[in-house]
Amino acid sequence: MYDFLLRQRTLLMAAATMVFIAGCVAPVTAPPKPPAKPEVKCQAAAAGEALTGNWLNVRKQKGVAGELRTLFTLHADGAMSYTEQLKRGKNPSQGLEETGCWQRKQQALTLQTLESNGAPVDVNDPIYTNRYTIVSASGNVMTLKASDGTTIRAKRMSPGYRLPF
Repeated sequence: MYDFLLRQRTLLMAAATMVFIAGCVAPVTAPPKPPAKPEVKCQAAAAGEALTGNWLNVRKQKGVAGELRTLFTLHADGAMSYTEQLKRGKNPSQGLEETGCWQRKQQALTLQTLESNGAPVDVNDPIYTNRYTIVSASGNVMTLKASDGTTIRAKRMSPGYRLPF
């Protein structure tokens, strides 16, 4: 009888210990999901919008060795691509390619980058939003003033135009 009670007591102690240990272990849960990124949808430009098309700006910039080429491609569906290329003599070109949305409100042009060199960007980071004042946009020439005061004079290029390497 003593062995029976000892065995029963040992089993109860083992069960109590297992319950205690189980209560100390944190439940396994999936890691929290990152917050969903806001989905930005481009808004189509007004019918017949004069800014729709390819616009090329070529300039020299103080402190930069070489020529900077910038191609703005503004699509009627509100999508845009922005390609900037630094051409330095016989050296290979260096560049930046961004895609996103554009919008015109009266004399203001806004470019909102969604991807830079193929990688998604934080749309809330102000570096990916560029605002310009449209000084003029007639026929084959568009003149913009950047927020830093820089004047950009761009020439209309043919549909499908790409920057040469």
